Amino acid sequence: MRWIDRIPKWLLVAVAIYLAGAPFVPEPHLTEKWRMLFDGALTRPIDIFDFFLHTTPLVVLAIRLWRDTQRRRQAKD
Repeated sequence: MRWIDRIPKWLLVAVAIYLAGAPFVPEPHLTEKWRMLFDGALTRPIDIFDFFLHTTPLVVLAIRLWRDTQRRRQAKD
């Protein structure tokens, strides 16, 4: 997981925000795919791929922030 620590945080934030919102009009893909998932309509392979494509940067950013927090806590102790 150390490879995540080598990615600049500003880049992770920028990519996560961009892919979470893209395309911005008429509705972000991530919103559409989550709605499809909850409705049980996320069945086509391209939609599943698109769901993971737009969600992965958010997951990587969350892992990075969690790891940073853990490291700061260990430094205090």
